[in-house]
Amino acid sequence: MTKSAIPAPPQAQKRPHHFTVHGVEIADDYAWLKAANWQDVLRDPSVLPADIRALLDAENAYATAMLAPTQSLRDHLFTELRARIKEDDVDVPAPDGAYVYYRKHRQGGQHPLFCRRSRETAGDEEIMLDGDALGAGKAFFQFGGVSISPDHQLVAWSSDDKGSELFTLRVRDLKSGHDLSDEVIETSGGAVWSADGTSFLYVRMDDNHRPHCVMLHKLGTQQAEDQLIYQEKDAGWFVGISRTQSRRFCVIELHDHASAEARLIDLADVTAEPRLVAARKDGLRYDVDHHGEKLIIRTNADGAEDFKLMTADLATPGLWQDFLRHRHGTMIMSFVPFKDHLVRLERENGLPRIIVREWASGDEHAIDFDEEAYSLGLESMREFETQTLRFSYSSMTTPREIYDYDMSQRTRILRKRQEIPSGHDANRYVTRRIFAPAHDGELVPVSLLYHKDTVLDGSAPLLLQGYGAYGHASPASFSAHRFSLVDRGFVYAIAHIRGGTDKGWRWYENGKLEHKPNTFADFISAARHLCAEKFTREGRIVALGGSAGGMLMGAVANQAPELFAGIIADVPFVDVLNTMLDAELPLTPPEWVEWGNPAADERAFKTILSYSPYDNVRAQHYPAMLVEAGLTDPRVTYWEPAKWVARLRERMSGGGPILLHTNMDAGHGGAAGRFDALKDIAREYAFAIDCVEAHEG
Repeated sequence: MTKSAIPAPPQAQKRPHHFTVHGVEIADDYAWLKAANWQDVLRDPSVLPADIRALLDAENAYATAMLAPTQSLRDHLFTELRARIKEDDVDVPAPDGAYVYYRKHRQGGQHPLFCRRSRETAGDEEIMLDGDALGAGKAFFQFGGVSISPDHQLVAWSSDDKGSELFTLRVRDLKSGHDLSDEVIETSGGAVWSADGTSFLYVRMDDNHRPHCVMLHKLGTQQAEDQLIYQEKDAGWFVGISRTQSRRFCVIELHDHASAEARLIDLADVTAEPRLVAARKDGLRYDVDHHGEKLIIRTNADGAEDFKLMTADLATPGLWQDFLRHRHGTMIMSFVPFKDHLVRLERENGLPRIIVREWASGDEHAIDFDEEAYSLGLESMREFETQTLRFSYSSMTTPREIYDYDMSQRTRILRKRQEIPSGHDANRYVTRRIFAPAHDGELVPVSLLYHKDTVLDGSAPLLLQGYGAYGHASPASFSAHRFSLVDRGFVYAIAHIRGGTDKGWRWYENGKLEHKPNTFADFISAARHLCAEKFTREGRIVALGGSAGGMLMGAVANQAPELFAGIIADVPFVDVLNTMLDAELPLTPPEWVEWGNPAADERAFKTILSYSPYDNVRAQHYPAMLVEAGLTDPRVTYWEPAKWVARLRERMSGGGPILLHTNMDAGHGGAAGRFDALKDIAREYAFAIDCVEAHEG
């Protein structure tokens, strides 16, 4: 960062707090930043204690002052970013009964509109939900689920106006355009309609912000009268619901990060006892869909590390038979059963592919793609009896394309290509996949994007992005935003590090619990390999990660600060030890199987203590950091980044500056409006550009 006219940073007050775990004394002088009434703050941010609010306001003022020299650059970046968005964009309509449904934005609008037209006549557009109107005057507004009733007369829709992910469900009469009196508060957002359309199922959140029970709401009644369908008693398990592709069942999806269980509700008889598919068993993961008189099950049973497909009769859902065998290194990520075909999305050696199987003959074929690194996705399909599969394709150079694929004729039709109004020539850019040797001999995939004129002699600045947690892969997909860096000479790199499933389930298992340090080592290995291969050099790298990827940012800042000119940590999970010791927090019990339970397991305690970013800040030179938080974030609570910044400033021997920006009107996802979100990206990119320029100087 530019060093001229640097104001003094805020100094958080130290209030001594000590506790002992497994005989080790832990000092946490900034524990007071966790508001005692944090649950209330999620529901009403105005009740945040005054001393905490004063510090966060001071931090925001300091960040604003420090970033002021980049204001002109931020303005330019915002203009560029917005110019790449087709403002009046319209999704490809999805057929469903007598209508086609789609989402769109209007010119200048911040929020989506949910619309439909007649399928037969392509008649006048009907705007079912207008996000701009619903969000008008609100500091934050975000849609949750939008679910059409079976008779297409009603829509159950939800929204969050604080960023705390506590959604309110409402029901709109599509004939009148008005909402009914039904209002269901503090839900996870989604709804599944009964077959007769007189009621819907939803998931209720508990006082600690955990989805814990499935409720049935009958139209025209009060929420207090809703019927309990299922309640999860284990605080470490998540509860979700979905509808099978056949529309016959609602699936109650129960899981932690290691095991799963499913129960079926016949949508023709929603008050009946949910039918258990297979009882939970430690380490057994499965998900289920329906076809005819069979259930289709994706599972890791019998040692199928990368998953296999099995079937079961509806009458005996717990008796499974092998259907598609396990192939080590080929991970089945998801599947969709249609009337005549079964589609699955697989990943092998970091690259995805789509396989289509005909039910009658058992014949299979793959849909082929040519680029070296790319991303695929199965788009949401509303119908079961169809020959059409809709999928998306993109790469780091190729804008997102939506295809309709005839599964019988094996032909594809391009339905939409992402439009970049300011222009995009893919031939001006290069996308590559390289492999970085890790400390233990593993090879870490790294996806690269750069301008074809960028000189690869080590002089280029590089942004290195990583995540590496929960088994989430990092797709090599298109992002129009990145070209604001790439066109300024940056190499944009994504490190597919352990903790994700980019190279199969083993890649995930080797980046969790006692193996979590592999995640950080892989990222550092990727950075050093990029330097060795002359894509950049030490001190020209800006690292970027959010949430669990923010933990990654904190760990690599402690372990290899010399590599980085700057670090951008978005809603960073950095106070790992304290959070995993606090069983009252929303995500703590569910995540013990991901990180370990340091209260019950001394080995887990020592492992977490060895890498927890907050607990390992030391007297050394740190790169400049931009740390971003959300006041109503239920996933990574605001006090984690606030405490981390305070300790960094207290202990670091040089470097910085360390900036904390807290969105006082949003949660984990940041600003909800699409243009407001661009301002956040412009701030990050301006920070990255300024970091490498200042470091070079």
